[in-house]
Amino acid sequence: MQELNKICVFCGSSEGNDSEIYQAALSLGKAFVENNITLVYGAAKIGIMGAVAKSVLEGNGTVVGIIPGFLKKKEVVHLGLTELITTKNMHERKMKMQELSDGFIALPGGFGTLEELFEIITWLQLGLHSKPIGLLNTNGFYDDLIKLIENMVKKKFVSSENYQLLLVDTQIDSLLEKMRRFKQPDLPNYVTSKDV
Repeated sequence: MQELNKICVFCGSSEGNDSEIYQAALSLGKAFVENNITLVYGAAKIGIMGAVAKSVLEGNGTVVGIIPGFLKKKEVVHLGLTELITTKNMHERKMKMQELSDGFIALPGGFGTLEELFEIITWLQLGLHSKPIGLLNTNGFYDDLIKLIENMVKKKFVSSENYQLLLVDTQIDSLLEKMRRFKQPDLPNYVTSKDV
């Protein structure tokens, strides 16, 4: 079983227009508190990002925010976090998120959320980490993305084994259970343990 003491959440800095998604973000925060899981995220107090952090903090949970210095002027930074880490750039931010976290969950979001999700799953595919990655598909938000990935498998651009690296669920509790049961995949044959 995977130890999930800290989970990084990728999600939008916008609230969007679907109240179910916003409520799911609040519910995820409550689930983190109930399971004694520290939230690692992008440090904003707005949007879906802010909703998750707000929920964890209101439950007296722990929240670690990570943000590059230049975004402090563009995003509204949450100043009430347990810990706020400032990085030099976006790449350093994602590296720090990966280092600190035991797993990752993507909630609905935009281009940034997709970029973070696909980079972290690519790192898993390459054997650069062995941590579970969950996709919370609230209200069918990611249905079309899942169909696209299934087409990638059908067209032989993604292997079925690599598709299975992405753990998908519509319910928080069952997604966390899938993440706990995730088993480290074998390293690709072109990667050795000393490379990782």
